[in-house]
Amino acid sequence: MTIPTAQPRLTRPDGSPIRAVVVDDEDSLTDLLSMALRYEGWEVKTADAGQRALSLIRDFRPDVIVLDIMLPDIDGMTVLSRLRSDGNQTPILFLTAKDSLDDRIAGLTVGGDDYVTKPFSLEELVARLRGLIRRSALAVGAPETVLRVGDLELDEESFEVRRGETPIELTATEFELLRYLMRNPRRVLSKAQILDRVWSYDFGGKSSVVELYISYLRKKVDSLGAPMIHTVRGVGYVLKPAP
Repeated sequence: MTIPTAQPRLTRPDGSPIRAVVVDDEDSLTDLLSMALRYEGWEVKTADAGQRALSLIRDFRPDVIVLDIMLPDIDGMTVLSRLRSDGNQTPILFLTAKDSLDDRIAGLTVGGDDYVTKPFSLEELVARLRGLIRRSALAVGAPETVLRVGDLELDEESFEVRRGETPIELTATEFELLRYLMRNPRRVLSKAQILDRVWSYDFGGKSSVVELYISYLRKKVDSLGAPMIHTVRGVGYVLKPAP
């Protein structure tokens, strides 16, 4: 692992430092990650167990979380499930020694936004965290554009989505996927295009993660009216106004 090179600093809209929580029971790893993120100008707190992490996250209210799956008390999947059930939509990057595709998709299924396996490139991990923060529209410089397709509206600045008068709660990755679809209305997008744009990598060439997240969006968007997200068999997906 190497310390990442300097990038333009991200801050919260009020100019205060980005807040990050790192949850891992390896002290050497949390020390290294904390040093790298503080180098970015972020405020960092750490926890070495799941229950401590839940208390810390609720009190500290971070902007992004690095969460190890294997923890000494409750596992990272359980931590994330409890956060999401509480309505906490903070972007979460899973960190684990497991490297199978099934483990990656399992982490995303419970509401994670990204996944890095050990050993990892510290520079890549920081870059992914910066990407999650930009997707969540937390950082200064986030665009102020409001996207509209039919009765579906997405505010890139406030991270708010609604269909008609009904607000829709999305994770950071769901938001990024919907934004990509809404920026390309009536255009069929392939799974490869979506993987490249939303995740910037391909989970070992597997496209099942795209199908998974399209199903999430359909449950949240299409359940509020006539379907807007359509499958074009053998090609990909398209979003268009409901008839």
